This record gives sequence, C-alpha cells and structure tokens, in this order.
Amino acid sequence: METINKIWFDKNRIFMKSSEENIYSRPLEAYPELQELTVEQQYDFTIDEEGTSIRWEKADIDMHINSFYEKNEPKNNEVAEMFKKFPWLNISEVAKEIGINKSLLARYIYGISRPSDQRKEQIRETLHQFGKELLSA
Repeated sequence: METINKIWFDKNRIFMKSSEENIYSRPLEAYPELQELTVEQQYDFTIDEEGTSIRWEKADIDMHINSFYEKNEPKNNEVAEMFKKFPWLNISEVAKEIGINKSLLARYIYGISRPSDQRKEQIRETLHQFGKELLSA
C-alpha cells in the first residue's frame, strides 16, 4: 500500500510524493482552509504513523492520502455547475448556511468528494433560498 513520503506546496497546489515514488497534486482552491494558511503554517504538519493521513494540528485540518488520487473532476458534477453559474458566491457563507465545513463544500465543487443526493438537494435549496432573498431585497 502506498503511503505518504513527502508533502510540499508550490504556487497554488499541494503535492504528495508516495512511498512508491509517485507524485500527486491537488489545487489548493479545493482546500480553502489550507489556502488561507501562511507558508509557515502550511508546513507545520505531521504525517500519521501509518503514513496515510496528514494533520495540521494548529489549524485543525486533516487530509487523507485518498484525497490525492482523484485526478479529474468527475463528469456531471452538479455542484460545480451550480457554482459556475454564480462565481461571486462566497463558499464560506454558503457552507455556513448549509451547516457544513467550507472545505467540504469546496471538495464537492472541485470534484474531490462526491455529495450524496440528499446533500446535493440541500445545496440546491440553499442556493434557491439565497436567490429568493435577493429578489425580495
């Protein structure tokens, strides 16, 4: 089983080199909490004993090795399509309204995680509610 050997950041990406010498990367925009850290804070992490997870203790952020394996955004990413229509939406505020972490919503948008049908409906309903509020203003 592949394990995490090394982590580094470059431009707007996080990179991982595995024990099998494979290099994977993901856009930092998919992890807004990591993107908001200073360079020093980004490098203040530990890799667990199994070599499968990364922990930023001071920032309370965890990332599993599986996060690096998904290379392409899945086809028919409904959540991404919803947000492409309204690029000015604040992901943090939408996530707060839904009651989920903004990094989870970002992972849905960038195709790293896939929401359940129930969660997609919750996102859709929240965006509809925002639209109704805008219309009534």
